[in-house]
Amino acid sequence: MITSLLIANRGEITCRIMRTCRELGVRTVAVYSDADAKAKHVREADEAVRIGPPPAAESYLVGDAIIAAAKETGAEAIHPGYGFLSENADFAEAVIAAGLIWVGPKPETIRAMGLKDEAKRIAEEAGVPVLPGYRGEAQDVETLKTAAEEIGFPLLIKAVAGGGGRGIREVRALDELEGQLESAQREAKSAFGDDRVMLEKLVERPRHIEVQVFGDSHGNVVHLFERDCSLQRRRQKVIEEAPAPNMPEDVRAAMTSAAVRLAEKVGYENAGTVEFIVDGSGPLTLESFWFLEMNTRLQVEHPVTELITGQDLVEWQLRVASGEALPLKQDEITMTGHAIEARICAEDPANDFMPSVGRLEAFHSYNDVRLDTGFEAGDTIPPTYDSMIAKLIVSGPDRDGAISAMKSALGEARIFPQKTNMGFMFRALTDTEFAAGTHSVNHVAERYDALTTIPDAKIDEADQQALRAIHPDVDYEEDPWSVSDGFRLNAESVRRFAFQRDGEVVSLEFSATGQSEPFSATFLSNERVGVNLDGDTFVYGPPTFESAIEALEAGDDIKAPMPGKLLSLKAEVGANVSKGDTLAVMEAMKMEHSLTAPRDGVIAEVHGEAGQQLSEGVLIVRLAPEE
Repeated sequence: MITSLLIANRGEITCRIMRTCRELGVRTVAVYSDADAKAKHVREADEAVRIGPPPAAESYLVGDAIIAAAKETGAEAIHPGYGFLSENADFAEAVIAAGLIWVGPKPETIRAMGLKDEAKRIAEEAGVPVLPGYRGEAQDVETLKTAAEEIGFPLLIKAVAGGGGRGIREVRALDELEGQLESAQREAKSAFGDDRVMLEKLVERPRHIEVQVFGDSHGNVVHLFERDCSLQRRRQKVIEEAPAPNMPEDVRAAMTSAAVRLAEKVGYENAGTVEFIVDGSGPLTLESFWFLEMNTRLQVEHPVTELITGQDLVEWQLRVASGEALPLKQDEITMTGHAIEARICAEDPANDFMPSVGRLEAFHSYNDVRLDTGFEAGDTIPPTYDSMIAKLIVSGPDRDGAISAMKSALGEARIFPQKTNMGFMFRALTDTEFAAGTHSVNHVAERYDALTTIPDAKIDEADQQALRAIHPDVDYEEDPWSVSDGFRLNAESVRRFAFQRDGEVVSLEFSATGQSEPFSATFLSNERVGVNLDGDTFVYGPPTFESAIEALEAGDDIKAPMPGKLLSLKAEVGANVSKGDTLAVMEAMKMEHSLTAPRDGVIAEVHGEAGQQLSEGVLIVRLAPEE
């Protein structure tokens, strides 16, 4: 058994792997960039090594530095987690060549299955159904246009080396192809260093169902049932569950058998996931699923499989990497109950999922649920990496029970002052289509406004809870004649207070009626309080009237809303623009964000250039009044 392990990652997955290592008595080594010098995964490791500055390309993606850290600390093995170098065959080979144990599949397997076109060819040879598409070497626009017309619209452009929802664009007509192709290739080059793409027929109402597989060096391959990951935003998973809802037993048997067959075809070892695209326009059938791709690593959503099977997949990984046989045979792996995972991201759904970074003043959950995270109260969320800061994982005897448990967990979590997607996920769980298990990958796009908009009634309720927390001395049960509160005959008694709610100065009324219900608020620093209502969070504090005045005068300057890279400038000095026109595109926390004109006007100034790293608040475009 491995005795010491370096984890070549950061955040929640590193902390999660360390948890199993502590239970097994395995010594752990963390690596960190300057942005993570005080991070939780660094604090929890037995030893930690700095590997570079904040950009991942200069730290977490530098394989030589990671291997050197393992050698320096005497680590016996390297676990890559997910993301970063986890599916990099060259890195896996370098780890093995350095005399270290690689906790993952063989490099040749990673290489074969890492390219989507090659993976589909192997799947076809294994008798696994595959969608029609173009997987050729030629990447010129004319070739891709011809192929697109042969496939038919709608279709998807997909990065050959893609993953995590990046490098994917939907095209519904030929005249859209060239623009979407440029965007997909740019994102693929940035994310994977490879701008090659493939084309694939689009299933109009797709479900995303994947099968967890495991193999060892003794020729054994098993599956641990399936997961449904259909609730996605921008092609990235948000809520995952196991098992898949409305899954007939014959389809489950066919899908899991296909996954095992593919894993056996490539001599698979360690943890892997075979992903299928499923036609969700009707009931699942034996003819309604096709191979999508294979992820040659542990998945973000692996906890839901652990909860329904009672197995520790990281322990399985370490044992297989140590040369042991799989802990269980196929007929010994059973499934009980239902599990759901919610990815908590530091972003504001009401503001087009804009990332929300900075110091966490409150960060905990009251429920008896599994919380996988790389953060604690007092830690700082850096703008450099992915926006996911935690995962809530719950289980129940059935799907309805698991949904109820997750809604409760989202409502009781305390994460302030950052905005998160918890309220968005609460509304998604409450949606009738999701409750019925008939939702598709398109669900968020189809329900976008309903899922991302906080109802006015909820904002009003949060206002009242904040007022009662900050002014507990207001008591309308006492003799009204002894209270100097602006009492008037024949009218409801009202008191007004000025507050700053999420940066906006507002005047709130404290009504004497309807105030007997219990409230729940979290006290923060600088005389502020945070309120969580069904996952939607609000932060209240003393008013800053200077900011209100600035807001009235705003409208001329388009500034970087967060640190990030300027991808493109679409503004030219002297050009007339209309409110809502895209003036620049930035990349932050692995996502693209369009910066738009706040009003009609004329471009007066343009600053910066594509590829430039920007600090928060840097001026990019300045408007002048229309002539």
